[in-house]
Amino acid sequence: MGEVKTKKLPACPVKTTLTLIRDKWKVLILRDLMPRTKLFGELKKSVGNVTQKVLTVQLRAVEESSLVHREVYAEEPPRGEYSLTVLGESIKPILDSMWAWAKHISQNGKKRSNTIHMCCFVFCYPISSRSASMLP
Repeated sequence: MGEVKTKKLPACPVKTTLTLIRDKWKVLILRDLMPRTKLFGELKKSVGNVTQKVLTVQLRAVEESSLVHREVYAEEPPRGEYSLTVLGESIKPILDSMWAWAKHISQNGKKRSNTIHMCCFVFCYPISSRSASMLP
């Protein structure tokens, strides 16, 4: 599938995922590269209100984590294309789940209860929002 180049990853799978995509820009970069390869300028436009410097730093980070591949062409001016690696493409189900969850809560905003469901593996434990604030 692809090997993550990050030196040491947490033992917890959720923490590992957050370590690799914890920044909002990284998530948006991965989302925008799902359909196709993009040039830096295309990515800057699609991601939104991000500075060139921040986008460059975030692209380097996802490249270092083996989620994104950068192809550089020796042209004037230099041109770089960004695409997802196989490992980067494997994050699609997570992004799809995030989309579905956000859509659900936005549609049911007025119907929300004070119960948060914490899911881990195949178990679902309903806990109160007060208890959830005490979780690590």
